[in-house]
Order: sequence, then C-alpha cells, then structure tokens
Amino acid sequence: MAQTVCVIPSAADLTRLSAIVADRGRPLKHIQRARIVLLSAERLSVLDVAQQAGVSRPAVWRWQQRYAEEGVEGLLRDKTRPPGKPPHSTDTVAEVLALTCSEPPGEVTHWTGRALAQAVGISLRSVQRIWDAHRLQPHRVRSFKRSNDPAFAEKVEDIVGLYMDPPRHAVVLSLDEKSQIQALERTRPSRPVTPGRPETQTHDYIRHGTTTLFAALDVLEGTVIGRCMQRHRHDEFLRFLNTIEAAVPAGKLIHVILDNYGTHKHPKVRAWLARHPRWIFHFTPTSASWMNAVEGFFSALTRRRLKRGSFSGIVDLQAAINRYIAEHNGRPKPFVWTKPAAAILDAVNGNAAPSV
Repeated sequence: MAQTVCVIPSAADLTRLSAIVADRGRPLKHIQRARIVLLSAERLSVLDVAQQAGVSRPAVWRWQQRYAEEGVEGLLRDKTRPPGKPPHSTDTVAEVLALTCSEPPGEVTHWTGRALAQAVGISLRSVQRIWDAHRLQPHRVRSFKRSNDPAFAEKVEDIVGLYMDPPRHAVVLSLDEKSQIQALERTRPSRPVTPGRPETQTHDYIRHGTTTLFAALDVLEGTVIGRCMQRHRHDEFLRFLNTIEAAVPAGKLIHVILDNYGTHKHPKVRAWLARHPRWIFHFTPTSASWMNAVEGFFSALTRRRLKRGSFSGIVDLQAAINRYIAEHNGRPKPFVWTKPAAAILDAVNGNAAPSV
C-alpha cells in the first residue's frame, strides 16, 4: 500500500480538526487521526507524519484515504469488520445445549468443557461462550429440600402474616439457637491482605471448647436479644425465655417464630407457656429454616466475626459475640419480608426455590 491521495483540507475542516486535537475529552484514536490529516496538509512526507503522530506508515495511508473518501466524519467512526471465524450454526449451538442438559456417557457425573468440545467437534472456548450466553454452569450443583409438613401452607401463611402485617401492641420475635460455636485459636497470627495476596491463616489451631448462642430478633425494631450458654437443653432455653420476658415491656403480646427442635416443645417449656399467657409460639414448617429471620443474623455473625476469628478461650469467644450484638443493636434495621405467602406456595408447588 502506498500514498495515493493528496490531502487538501478545507478551512472548515482545518478548524474542526484542530478543535478535535485540542479536545482533551476526545478518544485518543480520534486525536491521532485528526493529527495525521493536519500533518499531511502541511505537505510532510508519510514517514514524518508517522513519526510525529506516533503511528505506522500504513496507518497514515489508511486515514488519508478515509478522509479523502468520507471527510472528517469518516475519521470519527470505525468500520465494522466481519469476525475472524464465522459464528457457529444454530444446529451446533442446539447440540451443545442439548448435550449439556443430558447425562454424559460413562459414569462421569457431569459434562466438562473439554469433553463437550471433543464430542461436538468445536473448541473449548466456543463451548464456554455458548454456556455463558445461555447461563449454563454444569460444574455447579445446588441442593434443595422439600418440606413434608402436612400443615406447610397454614404455617407459611401464619408466619408470613406476622412478618408482613404484624399485630399491634405486640412484639414479633424470630428465635433460634446457634449451637457448637467453637473457640478456635490459630497457632500463629494471621497475615493481612497485601496486593496480589489475600489474608492468610495457619491451617492448624487449638480448640478451647464450644458455646451456644440463644438469640431473638425483634422483627419490627431489628434489635437482637442474645445470651451465650454452655449447653443446649430445655433448661437453658427456659432461662433465655425468662431473659426475654424481663426485657419486653409488660402489657405486650409476644409472638415467637421458632423451629421444631425438641427443646422448644419440651413439657417444661409447655408448662412455662401456660404460666405466661402473653407468649404465643409459631412453629416454622419442617425443613423450612429459611423462614426464620434470625438465621440471617447468624449468617452475618459467622461471616463477620466468627469465621476468621482467633479466640484464646470460651470467655474471649463469648465477649466477641456480645460485642457484635451490641454493635448490631447500635444500628438496627427492621426485618423486611417481601414475598407473600401465595407466591411462596406457588413456587414450592412449581418446584422452584422460594426467595424472600
């Protein structure tokens, strides 16, 4: 390719090209192309234009030709180019999707990208692009569990009603226990995050015992009443109920949402409820812990305070938990449930995982 045009811009084009070069907000490629035309208008050689513009000689020839054919507007847009390889046919894409959603041959559990690419006769990257476009992830698996509670619908409507339309002059508490919280002490201090390396911890640790956290989340206020105890029996559960009884103002009904753990239905617990008529228990359906709002608090506690923590003993662990509860109560947020009961029942009947 050689120079085949003589660049002679008009006065209007020179003004516009100079403005493009002076505009710091312009893309660099637009500025380079405008400089090529301006330098070419000064009757410089192609080599000089290329050196001063910082481009190659073929680039100078290309944009001289583009300006001669399309003017300044031709410098500001790129021509579309066909892909280096033609896209795969619809039949090939359909074959990839069908195989991905079918059982692989032999005793392997799922398709891999290389195995599917070999079976179809395309590249691994092509398989990955088709998977990305159709949101297929055969390497991942998720578990689910259906509740077999015969009163599932009634319990869902009851609990969702408490979340979305709580009764007046009442306190709605989501209560549960997080048992077997281990006080683990790392044998060496953790190394902090550095550029290119995450935080590191030693693999080995010293066990200092366990504790159980009893917690009740006030759905309306967002605050948590928590107490750490050594064991997880009905005796400790009754002590925690007495703690809540003392904390909730008199004259208010207390609606408690909790799971079906045997401790919650112990005869002594039922006798305690009979002596405290303002308490009403609402049990979640079996295998439906996702309906208990306090589980979200336990998840945040685990991620933010326990998972990476190093504790010298049970007292240190319990102190860390109590500090986290105090920090949480310092900036509480009401719990908001957005999924109505009818939508949950429809999702469960349609084999879809309900979300809140």
